[in-house]
Amino acid sequence: MSDAEKFESLKRKTVEDNERRYGAEARERYGDRAVDESNRKMLGMSEEDFAAWQQLEIKIREMLEAAVRTAVDPGGPEGERVCDLHRRWLSYTWPSYSAEAHRALSEAYVADERFAAYYDRNVPGCAAWLRDAILFHA
Repeated sequence: MSDAEKFESLKRKTVEDNERRYGAEARERYGDRAVDESNRKMLGMSEEDFAAWQQLEIKIREMLEAAVRTAVDPGGPEGERVCDLHRRWLSYTWPSYSAEAHRALSEAYVADERFAAYYDRNVPGCAAWLRDAILFHA
């Protein structure tokens, strides 16, 4: 298998895993069209875009954890930077961006234990801090 084929397989596996784990819920919540378009965007990513998307995710978590550890105000400049990085990260897979949808998603980061566990896995409070930053800056 060539590197290009391996990369295409990785993207397909990512979409298939996401569909298996969250597909029914996402389709009920956001509709088939939005989920299908998100999947198309993922499958259409170049290797460079995919790597940038993954690096943004890492950067966001690092910034979140540092901000929570040092009790930085999510309404300040660091919160604005994290919110902007998160918006950019979402834009890789969202069919279109809206501040309203971004704010609604941020509420799920605290309300849904799966999101909270993801963001809080190393430093408790990251999910709430991210939500607060997005609500303030989006």
